[in-house]
Amino acid sequence: MATEISRLIERYGGRPLVAPALREIPLDNNPAIQDFGVRLMEGRIDLLALLTGVGATTLFDCLKTHYSWSSVVAAFKHTAIIARGPKPVAALRAVGLQATVTVPEPNTWVDLVTALDQHRPVKGLRVAVQEYGVVNPDLVRALEQRGAEVFAVPIYRWALPEDLGPLRHALNEIIAGRVNVVLITNAAQMDHVMQVVEQDGQVEQFRATLDKLVIASIGPTASERLRHHGWPVDFEPSHPKMGILVKEVSEQASSMLDRKR
Repeated sequence: MATEISRLIERYGGRPLVAPALREIPLDNNPAIQDFGVRLMEGRIDLLALLTGVGATTLFDCLKTHYSWSSVVAAFKHTAIIARGPKPVAALRAVGLQATVTVPEPNTWVDLVTALDQHRPVKGLRVAVQEYGVVNPDLVRALEQRGAEVFAVPIYRWALPEDLGPLRHALNEIIAGRVNVVLITNAAQMDHVMQVVEQDGQVEQFRATLDKLVIASIGPTASERLRHHGWPVDFEPSHPKMGILVKEVSEQASSMLDRKR
Protein backbone atom coordinates (compact mmCIF):
# COMPACT_ATOMS: atom_id res chain seq x y z
CA MET A 1 0.00 0.00 0.00
CA ALA A 2 3.03 2.31 -0.34
CA THR A 3 1.64 4.15 -3.37
CA GLU A 4 -1.79 4.59 -1.80
CA ILE A 5 -0.53 5.98 1.51
CA SER A 6 1.92 8.30 -0.30
CA ARG A 7 -0.95 9.78 -2.30
CA LEU A 8 -3.04 10.21 0.82
CA ILE A 9 -0.25 12.03 2.64
CA GLU A 10 0.30 14.33 -0.33
CA ARG A 11 -3.45 14.99 -0.62
CA TYR A 12 -3.48 16.32 2.92
CA GLY A 13 -0.41 18.50 2.44
CA GLY A 14 2.32 16.26 3.80
CA ARG A 15 5.59 15.07 2.27
CA PRO A 16 5.66 11.26 2.37
CA LEU A 17 8.71 9.22 3.31
CA VAL A 18 7.46 5.65 2.88
CA ALA A 19 9.67 2.70 3.81
CA PRO A 20 8.63 -0.97 3.78
CA ALA A 21 9.34 -2.84 7.02
CA LEU A 22 7.68 -6.15 6.16
CA ARG A 23 7.86 -8.88 3.55
CA GLU A 24 5.34 -11.73 3.42
CA ILE A 25 6.76 -15.23 3.00
CA PRO A 26 4.14 -17.92 2.24
CA LEU A 27 4.68 -21.24 3.95
CA ASP A 28 5.30 -23.59 1.03
CA ASN A 29 3.76 -27.07 1.24
CA ASN A 30 2.11 -25.98 4.46
CA PRO A 31 1.33 -29.09 6.55
CA ALA A 32 -0.89 -27.07 8.88
CA ILE A 33 -3.21 -26.13 5.99
CA GLN A 34 -3.25 -29.74 4.79
CA ASP A 35 -4.10 -30.89 8.31
CA PHE A 36 -6.80 -28.22 8.52
CA GLY A 37 -8.28 -29.43 5.23
CA VAL A 38 -8.48 -33.01 6.49
CA ARG A 39 -10.10 -31.92 9.74
CA LEU A 40 -12.55 -29.64 7.92
CA MET A 41 -13.64 -32.30 5.45
CA GLU A 42 -14.06 -34.85 8.25
CA GLY A 43 -16.21 -32.44 10.26
CA ARG A 44 -13.64 -32.00 13.03
CA ILE A 45 -13.57 -28.18 13.02
CA ASP A 46 -16.40 -26.46 14.90
CA LEU A 47 -15.21 -22.87 14.55
CA LEU A 48 -12.79 -21.09 12.23
CA ALA A 49 -11.34 -17.70 13.21
CA LEU A 50 -10.16 -15.69 10.19
CA LEU A 51 -7.79 -12.93 11.29
CA THR A 52 -6.72 -11.34 7.98
CA GLY A 53 -8.07 -11.02 4.48
CA VAL A 54 -4.90 -12.13 2.68
CA GLY A 55 -4.57 -15.08 5.03
CA ALA A 56 -8.17 -16.14 4.43
CA THR A 57 -7.72 -15.91 0.64
CA THR A 58 -4.52 -17.95 0.80
CA LEU A 59 -6.25 -20.57 2.93
CA PHE A 60 -9.12 -20.87 0.46
CA ASP A 61 -6.75 -21.08 -2.53
CA CYS A 62 -4.82 -23.91 -0.84
CA LEU A 63 -8.02 -25.81 -0.10
CA LYS A 64 -9.05 -25.52 -3.76
CA THR A 65 -5.88 -27.34 -4.83
CA HIS A 66 -6.83 -30.41 -2.77
CA TYR A 67 -10.66 -30.49 -2.83
CA SER A 68 -13.52 -29.47 -5.05
CA TRP A 69 -14.80 -26.08 -3.95
CA SER A 70 -18.35 -27.41 -3.69
CA SER A 71 -17.19 -29.98 -1.12
CA VAL A 72 -15.34 -27.26 0.82
CA VAL A 73 -18.45 -25.06 0.87
CA ALA A 74 -20.50 -28.03 2.07
CA ALA A 75 -18.02 -28.60 4.89
CA PHE A 76 -18.08 -24.94 5.87
CA LYS A 77 -21.86 -25.10 6.26
CA HIS A 78 -21.20 -27.17 9.37
CA THR A 79 -18.51 -24.81 10.64
CA ALA A 80 -19.04 -21.46 12.34
CA ILE A 81 -16.78 -18.70 10.98
CA ILE A 82 -15.74 -15.59 12.91
CA ALA A 83 -14.14 -12.82 10.83
CA ARG A 84 -11.88 -10.24 12.48
CA GLY A 85 -13.13 -7.22 10.57
CA PRO A 86 -13.99 -6.20 7.00
CA LYS A 87 -11.04 -7.74 5.13
CA PRO A 88 -11.78 -11.37 6.08
CA VAL A 89 -15.46 -10.63 5.42
CA ALA A 90 -14.57 -9.48 1.90
CA ALA A 91 -12.41 -12.58 1.36
CA LEU A 92 -15.33 -14.78 2.38
CA ARG A 93 -17.74 -12.91 0.13
CA ALA A 94 -15.37 -13.32 -2.82
CA VAL A 95 -15.75 -17.11 -2.63
CA GLY A 96 -19.47 -17.14 -1.86
CA LEU A 97 -19.18 -17.61 1.90
CA GLN A 98 -20.23 -15.43 4.80
CA ALA A 99 -19.18 -14.97 8.39
CA THR A 100 -21.27 -16.34 11.24
CA VAL A 101 -19.86 -13.62 13.49
CA THR A 102 -18.09 -10.40 12.47
CA VAL A 103 -15.78 -8.77 15.00
CA PRO A 104 -16.55 -5.05 15.45
CA GLU A 105 -13.98 -2.27 15.39
CA PRO A 106 -11.25 -1.90 16.39
CA ASN A 107 -10.99 -5.63 15.51
CA THR A 108 -8.48 -6.62 18.21
CA TRP A 109 -8.13 -10.14 19.60
CA VAL A 110 -9.99 -8.89 22.70
CA ASP A 111 -12.89 -7.81 20.49
CA LEU A 112 -12.83 -11.22 18.82
CA VAL A 113 -13.08 -13.06 22.14
CA THR A 114 -15.82 -10.69 23.33
CA ALA A 115 -17.82 -11.28 20.13
CA LEU A 116 -17.48 -15.04 20.62
CA ASP A 117 -18.57 -14.78 24.26
CA GLN A 118 -21.70 -12.98 23.10
CA HIS A 119 -22.36 -15.49 20.32
CA ARG A 120 -21.90 -18.82 22.09
CA PRO A 121 -19.62 -20.58 24.61
CA VAL A 122 -16.55 -22.17 23.06
CA LYS A 123 -16.11 -24.77 25.80
CA GLY A 124 -15.54 -28.15 24.15
CA LEU A 125 -15.35 -26.66 20.64
CA ARG A 126 -12.57 -27.42 18.17
CA VAL A 127 -11.36 -23.99 17.08
CA ALA A 128 -9.00 -23.34 14.15
CA VAL A 129 -7.22 -19.97 14.19
CA GLN A 130 -5.80 -18.62 10.93
CA GLU A 131 -2.59 -16.90 12.00
CA TYR A 132 -1.16 -13.85 10.28
CA GLY A 133 2.60 -13.89 10.32
CA VAL A 134 3.06 -14.13 14.06
CA VAL A 135 1.50 -16.24 16.78
CA ASN A 136 -1.01 -14.49 19.04
CA PRO A 137 -0.50 -16.30 22.36
CA ASP A 138 -3.01 -14.05 24.16
CA LEU A 139 -5.81 -15.08 21.80
CA VAL A 140 -4.89 -18.77 21.98
CA ARG A 141 -4.68 -18.59 25.77
CA ALA A 142 -8.05 -16.83 26.07
CA LEU A 143 -9.74 -19.49 23.92
CA GLU A 144 -8.11 -22.34 25.81
CA GLN A 145 -9.09 -20.81 29.15
CA ARG A 146 -12.68 -20.91 27.92
CA GLY A 147 -12.34 -24.63 27.26
CA ALA A 148 -11.71 -24.63 23.50
CA GLU A 149 -9.37 -27.03 21.74
CA VAL A 150 -7.30 -24.63 19.62
CA PHE A 151 -5.59 -25.56 16.35
CA ALA A 152 -3.30 -22.94 14.80
CA VAL A 153 -3.18 -22.58 11.00
CA PRO A 154 -0.16 -20.41 10.06
CA ILE A 155 -0.53 -19.09 6.51
CA TYR A 156 2.58 -16.97 6.05
CA ARG A 157 5.28 -15.34 8.13
CA TRP A 158 6.88 -11.92 8.17
CA ALA A 159 10.47 -11.24 7.22
CA LEU A 160 12.54 -8.09 6.79
CA PRO A 161 12.54 -6.57 3.31
CA GLU A 162 15.34 -7.87 1.10
CA ASP A 163 16.49 -4.27 0.56
CA LEU A 164 16.84 -2.47 3.90
CA GLY A 165 18.04 0.74 2.24
CA PRO A 166 14.69 2.60 2.30
CA LEU A 167 14.00 1.60 5.91
CA ARG A 168 17.49 2.63 7.07
CA HIS A 169 17.12 5.94 5.21
CA ALA A 170 13.81 6.64 6.96
CA LEU A 171 15.25 5.78 10.38
CA ASN A 172 18.26 8.04 9.77
CA GLU A 173 15.94 10.88 8.78
CA ILE A 174 14.01 10.39 12.03
CA ILE A 175 17.21 10.44 14.09
CA ALA A 176 18.37 13.58 12.25
CA GLY A 177 15.17 15.37 13.25
CA ARG A 178 13.85 15.72 9.71
CA VAL A 179 10.58 13.81 10.34
CA ASN A 180 7.58 15.26 12.17
CA VAL A 181 5.11 12.35 12.11
CA VAL A 182 5.50 8.57 12.07
CA LEU A 183 2.52 6.49 10.91
CA ILE A 184 2.44 2.84 12.06
CA THR A 185 0.00 0.72 10.05
CA ASN A 186 0.89 -2.81 11.24
CA ALA A 187 1.95 -4.15 14.63
CA ALA A 188 4.67 -6.38 13.18
CA GLN A 189 6.41 -3.34 11.68
CA MET A 190 7.59 -2.41 15.16
CA ASP A 191 9.58 -5.60 15.70
CA HIS A 192 11.45 -5.05 12.45
CA VAL A 193 12.08 -1.36 13.04
CA MET A 194 13.61 -2.08 16.44
CA GLN A 195 15.58 -5.02 14.99
CA VAL A 196 17.22 -2.76 12.40
CA VAL A 197 17.84 0.03 14.93
CA GLU A 198 19.54 -2.45 17.25
CA GLN A 199 21.61 -3.95 14.42
CA ASP A 200 22.86 -0.47 13.53
CA GLY A 201 23.65 0.47 17.14
CA GLN A 202 21.26 3.43 17.06
CA VAL A 203 18.85 2.56 19.87
CA GLU A 204 19.72 5.46 22.17
CA GLN A 205 19.76 8.06 19.38
CA PHE A 206 16.48 6.74 18.00
CA ARG A 207 14.65 6.70 21.34
CA ALA A 208 15.83 10.24 22.06
CA THR A 209 13.85 11.51 19.04
CA LEU A 210 10.51 9.89 19.93
CA ASP A 211 9.42 12.67 22.30
CA LYS A 212 9.97 15.25 19.56
CA LEU A 213 7.62 13.85 16.92
CA VAL A 214 4.08 12.50 16.64
CA ILE A 215 3.68 8.72 16.75
CA ALA A 216 0.36 7.73 15.17
CA SER A 217 -0.92 4.15 15.37
CA ILE A 218 -3.62 2.75 13.13
CA GLY A 219 -5.33 0.99 16.04
CA PRO A 220 -5.11 -0.84 19.37
CA THR A 221 -3.21 -3.87 18.07
CA ALA A 222 -0.41 -1.70 16.68
CA SER A 223 -0.52 0.51 19.78
CA GLU A 224 -0.03 -2.50 22.03
CA ARG A 225 3.13 -3.40 20.12
CA LEU A 226 4.38 0.19 20.19
CA ARG A 227 4.09 0.28 23.98
CA HIS A 228 5.78 -3.10 24.21
CA HIS A 229 8.85 -1.49 22.64
CA GLY A 230 8.58 1.60 24.83
CA TRP A 231 7.25 3.98 22.17
CA PRO A 232 4.73 6.69 23.05
CA VAL A 233 1.37 6.46 21.28
CA ASP A 234 0.22 9.99 20.56
CA PHE A 235 -2.71 9.26 18.28
CA GLU A 236 -5.18 6.60 17.14
CA PRO A 237 -7.81 7.40 14.48
CA SER A 238 -11.54 7.17 15.14
CA HIS A 239 -11.61 4.07 12.90
CA PRO A 240 -8.63 1.75 12.22
CA LYS A 241 -8.39 2.54 8.51
CA MET A 242 -5.46 3.99 6.58
CA GLY A 243 -7.37 6.83 4.94
CA ILE A 244 -8.92 7.96 8.22
CA LEU A 245 -5.54 7.70 9.95
CA VAL A 246 -3.89 10.06 7.46
CA LYS A 247 -6.82 12.50 7.39
CA GLU A 248 -7.19 12.82 11.14
CA VAL A 249 -3.45 13.05 11.77
CA SER A 250 -3.19 15.82 9.19
CA GLU A 251 -5.84 17.78 11.08
CA GLN A 252 -4.15 17.44 14.48
CA ALA A 253 -0.43 16.96 13.87
CA SER A 254 0.57 20.61 14.35
CA SER A 255 -1.18 20.99 17.70
CA MET A 256 0.18 17.62 18.91
CA LEU A 257 3.72 18.62 17.94
CA ASP A 258 3.37 21.93 19.81
CA ARG A 259 2.25 20.11 22.94
CA LYS A 260 5.08 17.58 22.79
CA ARG A 261 7.76 20.20 22.18
